[in-house]
Amino acid sequence: MSPDITGAGRHRKPASASAPGFGAGDSVADEKRRRDLRKMKIVATAMLLVAALIYLFTRYLEHRDGADVAAWVGYVRAASEAGMVGALADWFAVTALFKHPLGLPIPHTALIRKKKDEIGDQLGGFIEDNFMTPEVIVQRAEQLDMPRRVATWLADPANAPRVSDEAARALKLASEMLRDEDIEQFIQAALRWAAEPEWAPPIGRILDQLIAEERLEPVFQLLCDRAHEWALGSQEVIDRVVEADVGPSWKPKFVSVLVGDKIYRELVDFTEKVRNDPQHDLRKSMHQFVEKFAHDLQHDPQMVARFEGIKHELVGSDEVAGAASTAWNTGKAVIEQMLADPNSTLRNTLSDAVINLGVRIRDDRPLQEKMNGWVARVANHVATNYSREIISVITETVRGWDADDTSRKIELQVGRDLQFIRINGTVVGSLAGLVIYTISVLIFH
Repeated sequence: MSPDITGAGRHRKPASASAPGFGAGDSVADEKRRRDLRKMKIVATAMLLVAALIYLFTRYLEHRDGADVAAWVGYVRAASEAGMVGALADWFAVTALFKHPLGLPIPHTALIRKKKDEIGDQLGGFIEDNFMTPEVIVQRAEQLDMPRRVATWLADPANAPRVSDEAARALKLASEMLRDEDIEQFIQAALRWAAEPEWAPPIGRILDQLIAEERLEPVFQLLCDRAHEWALGSQEVIDRVVEADVGPSWKPKFVSVLVGDKIYRELVDFTEKVRNDPQHDLRKSMHQFVEKFAHDLQHDPQMVARFEGIKHELVGSDEVAGAASTAWNTGKAVIEQMLADPNSTLRNTLSDAVINLGVRIRDDRPLQEKMNGWVARVANHVATNYSREIISVITETVRGWDADDTSRKIELQVGRDLQFIRINGTVVGSLAGLVIYTISVLIFH
């Protein structure tokens, strides 16, 4: 078998398709790295071969001319010989990292394959000791000034389409994660939970508070306005009712008209007075009714029982649960449709809200400092309590990699640079050999 001095090898173990972190196929970047690695291996090997040819040529001259050989031959032979030794030594060292040189199971070779798990543990330990300490994490979090950077990016109108797309994607993902069955069960559970406590006393206390703060007066005014508006348009209804229900059926038509007009005028006049006079007796009666109703909700057992019965009948009905589920399904369909439209109101509203938030944070330095404090506290908590769990992601991932595939991938990443070690070994070895030979000549001649 001919030695594979370039380390390229013709037969490789197929990449493990199940190895976490590495795909079954190579990316375009991997193909480029492979070509670059092959070129550098050819260059390094070519320099070794050139040194070997020069050495053989000088040895031939020494053998042919004997003592009459030219003085320069010794210098060139020493340089080429040392260059070969340096090139071979560095080839062995580089190759031993990834595989057995010449396929021989020499001890302490194929180090990455054999030490994959130890490398992962040491890498994880190094990161944990030097990067995942609370002091380093907190200092770095404060230096990043993340709230200002994020807010500045969000506030830039040029990023509005990206913000809109990401917000829409997040909402769509959330809607896809929520199953309709789960939402229906949640709605039913929420209705049952809401129906457990008594509603009557809290509602009564709320009404008392609204009455004390005169918050119900606009509601009463609205009711009076609507009643007057209805009265203004009630002529036809009044005429129809008078014709059908007031007086004998044989009464003359003009009598019905007169009665209807009288009722219409009185109704319009009455509703106008109620609307314009906050101290009208009917307005006072409305206040008294609400006050008594609020009191009964809190203190009248019969009223409380009746109210709670209505509540349970309403909340516990299948129609209410079905309506809630239908509302969810309808709302979900509308949301998905609006998210699919780049110009929809929902997406524009989300985008505007995020941009406005970014502008506010960007222009408010005290708020940024406060948020930096939040980020630092979160980072400190994570580093203190979860550093080992985070580092375990590295160590367990490395343990799950296929050893041969790992070695091959690492060689693709750093192998091209390592070939310069072989080139440097050839050059430095040649120079060292030349210097050593020159010194020896000066000493012994």
